[in-house]
Amino acid sequence: MKRRELITALPLGMALASTGYAQSAYPNKPIRYIVPVAAGGGSDMIGRAVCERLGKVLGQPMVVDNHGGGGGVIASQMTAKSPADGYTLMQGYVGTHGTAPATRKLPYDAVKDFTPIGMIGSTPNVLCINAALPVTDVKSFLDYVRQNPGRVSYGSAGAGSLTHMTAELFKLQTGAFMVHIPYRGIAPATTDLIAGQTQAMFPGLAAALPHIRGGRIRALAVTGSQRHPQLKDVPTMEEAGLKGFDAQQWYGIVGPAGMPAAMVKQLNEALAKVLAQPDFKEKLSGEAVELIPMSPEAFGTYMKADIARWSALAKARGIMLDA
Repeated sequence: MKRRELITALPLGMALASTGYAQSAYPNKPIRYIVPVAAGGGSDMIGRAVCERLGKVLGQPMVVDNHGGGGGVIASQMTAKSPADGYTLMQGYVGTHGTAPATRKLPYDAVKDFTPIGMIGSTPNVLCINAALPVTDVKSFLDYVRQNPGRVSYGSAGAGSLTHMTAELFKLQTGAFMVHIPYRGIAPATTDLIAGQTQAMFPGLAAALPHIRGGRIRALAVTGSQRHPQLKDVPTMEEAGLKGFDAQQWYGIVGPAGMPAAMVKQLNEALAKVLAQPDFKEKLSGEAVELIPMSPEAFGTYMKADIARWSALAKARGIMLDA
């Protein structure tokens, strides 16, 4: 190499060395993918489906590592404290990077301690009621609530969960009063809704769909900007008269703060290839998930906006939970 070419090449080589990253060398070993829930269930299925295909695109295995507990706090701490070398990633979701930062004092900063990689997709929540209630739409449900003060309760998957916050958003926008009954997970909450122990709930569509189709609960409206393909006859909350009402159970990929930009770009492009696969779209449609490719920058902005939105609601409703 000529002396001038060598001098020109030195800054680039030094820059790569300073980041500890060279795109051609990454990845050269398996990547750990932390899923912040126990094995089994929709979120875990999404993580495993992503890993199977993302590993093939990257040329290295993606190893799913389930760490439930603490509403995602344990997994988030583990991820935030890992080296920013691209070999530890996490499936962030609305709980870890949306509602929890809005309602709890956490041992991690949901924005500063993470690198956004990209969105996977989201599924709407759906206002469901016990099938025995004499109502067929949102208006008649609100009439029923007002005619039965203090006698209507709603279940949730737990205090501070998206199911809880969505119902509180509904109460704020309508002025309706309903008693909150928190459960330890969506399954027992659904069981009591079917049995009539509670009268309403805002579960994610994937969890609610089998019971809606079986006639065990009734869907009145879905969140989101448009009707869902699997519930074409059910209006959106906006169509039901609640302007700007939205809540989404979203999933995405994050890593520890400080990951090199070139590595983040490589991972985001690999994820985009996975999301473009028709069979992947079909597989996730079973979980009612709409795929939403985003750049790392757009995903980071989305997470900040979601935290801000739920924080405003938590403040308005006086919701602050222990960490």
